[in-house]
Amino acid sequence: MAARPFRQFVVKVHSRCDLACDHCYVYRHADQSWRRRPRVMAPRIVRATAERIAEHARSHRLNRVTVVLHGGEPLLAGPERLAALARELRRSLDGIAVLDLRMQTNGLLLDDEFCALLVRERIHAGVSLDGDRDSHDRHRVRADGSGSYDDTVRAVRLLGQPAHRPAFAGLLCTVDVSNDPDAVYGALAEVRPPRVDFLLPHATWDHPPDRPHGTTDYADWLITAYERWNADDRPFSIRVFESVEAAAMGEPGFTEALGLGSPDLLVIETDGAIEQADWLKTVAEGAPETGYHVLVNSFDEAARHPGFQARALGLDGLSAQCRACPVVSICGGGLYGHRYRSGSGFVNPSVYCADLLKLIQHIQSSAHPAQPHAVPLHADIGALTVGGAPEHAAVLRLSEAQLDLRRSMLAYLHRAGVGSQDSWQALLELDGPALDLVLADPAVHAWAVRACSADAREQTVPDPEFLEVLALAAAFRAGQRLELTLPVGTHDILRLPSVGRLRLLPNGGSLRSREGVRVGTDGVRVWRADGDGAVWEPVQRLSLGGFEASLESNTLRPTGAGALPDLAAAWRRPLEAAWGLLSRRHPHQAAALAAGVNTLVLLDSEPAQDASRPPFGALALAPPDTAQDLVLTLLQEWQYAKFAALRDLHDLGGTGQEAALRQAYAHLAPARAWHARPGPAALDRAAHWGERALAALDTFAAESDAPTPVGLRLAAGIRAAVGSLIDGS
Repeated sequence: MAARPFRQFVVKVHSRCDLACDHCYVYRHADQSWRRRPRVMAPRIVRATAERIAEHARSHRLNRVTVVLHGGEPLLAGPERLAALARELRRSLDGIAVLDLRMQTNGLLLDDEFCALLVRERIHAGVSLDGDRDSHDRHRVRADGSGSYDDTVRAVRLLGQPAHRPAFAGLLCTVDVSNDPDAVYGALAEVRPPRVDFLLPHATWDHPPDRPHGTTDYADWLITAYERWNADDRPFSIRVFESVEAAAMGEPGFTEALGLGSPDLLVIETDGAIEQADWLKTVAEGAPETGYHVLVNSFDEAARHPGFQARALGLDGLSAQCRACPVVSICGGGLYGHRYRSGSGFVNPSVYCADLLKLIQHIQSSAHPAQPHAVPLHADIGALTVGGAPEHAAVLRLSEAQLDLRRSMLAYLHRAGVGSQDSWQALLELDGPALDLVLADPAVHAWAVRACSADAREQTVPDPEFLEVLALAAAFRAGQRLELTLPVGTHDILRLPSVGRLRLLPNGGSLRSREGVRVGTDGVRVWRADGDGAVWEPVQRLSLGGFEASLESNTLRPTGAGALPDLAAAWRRPLEAAWGLLSRRHPHQAAALAAGVNTLVLLDSEPAQDASRPPFGALALAPPDTAQDLVLTLLQEWQYAKFAALRDLHDLGGTGQEAALRQAYAHLAPARAWHARPGPAALDRAAHWGERALAALDTFAAESDAPTPVGLRLAAGIRAAVGSLIDGS
């Protein structure tokens, strides 16, 4: 049977732990193979693992893979080993697939150095926290029996600091029905995680979970948390609830604990053994083993192992009781390991069957029904239509996806042989946070799209000096000295994304079309190294109480002409007034905008066409009449920016459908803004903009092209959001 390719790889970098949790499936269950394994993954195993992952991604044409660093406790491997592993993975996958690198940790060893490493190496860390002090320390203790709550919360708060938050993936909480779900939820919410995963304790029919109150203790516990989460307006993602909602609407689930999807995860142990999912350690000694090894076998060979094959059977692999169940398409029989019973193996309902049935039916009949705007697979689409607190986390993930996309476009150009070897070498050496800051500039996206399109059509790539200025900008950001020769062509201005621009001919004159210019930087300024004919102009910035942006004139192209006026002086007062109003009236939208926008493109007049607006990360603004007008413009342009990002990442439909969705999404912003203001006149204005959004959605529905699933999802989310505004009026 052909199983789908593996997309998730759990890499056991260290096989020991600095806690002695009594519910740990690695050390406290049937399989004790950890005793025979090396403590740390050796460099040759690291290399072989990275090469096998790249081999698998290449052969299956995967554009993205997820690697989870695990243990034991992965931080015990030390910062040097973790950094080397991250770089080895990225080196092997360069030009093949985007690496989503994650880590699960108890957090005890996290400090500023570790957190800086996580940010620098783009490792997203999840921390195991079971709630308040009593709940957490019930199980997560040290070898001497002392609790770990204080050190874990310290680590979570450290990850939550602005400098480290990009590395904060969320919290993993193991459910214990002896703990108060309200207290647990409150403790988790208090540390402001981007996401929470509730994990049912690993159990089988041979070793069932504790049920002190009844057959649905775990459902009752989770339902309490679900209702509390909804009452709080869903301030963060909770994967199990969102997965149920997604599956209830016909979307694939996105947790292996639910759903009928073929398994796409495997484990590589510290000794290089290729194994099935870790939770099989609860079943029997050797249950996860496959007999394969990264030094000998490919992952395609591993996929043919009977264990993976059995899990690929979908509905046919479930018990008769499961196949007859009305929620089987959502539950999927539960986690495979939770079905085990001696004598019948895995052909049983989950040991949590009654809990799963009650939870799913509660969510299905909830006063908070699953709506398109609340449902991943494309969960962020929902957060970007419903507004409020969930938008901030969605925007952070959207920003990460845009950064990955820009890196992918650069990788494509590298493979295509575009640019000089010196520029690529400099970019590779500067890869890290400094380069990420440069890639976040929307100018990079605009150029990369044009360059990739031109190369695909075998045309001359525009602005051939851009790769060199990209490297110079990264060196400037990193505070490093770098000199490069640029093929300037006919341009007399070099724009360094996110940094500034170098005017090569301040006193007039011209450059010969094939003349090269030597340019240098030291992290403080940029200069022309082969002559004096240049003036350095640092980028203009404006800070507005939590929102900081670069200011640009009317183009995002990497070159331009003429000296820039004092944009900050001209725009400071109207922007300060507008930002003050926006922050007071729409704090969640303001926070999301500040997280996703780094550039303001200041125009003399409105953009000629909706599609001509800049890429994600930038807003195009024309001079307003009043502060209120500018608030509405900021919100509407923010909609255009988010739509641009969604369009980059998803197929939203044909040209006409895309244009209609863009208009509907843009009109949602003034509808919501007017609805938040008091008085009947404001409600009339909200209804006016809402009707315009609905009219655009009617145009979308009338287009002859077959709608795409993502386009339908976005349209449904917009319609639901507008409906809630109009009905609420």
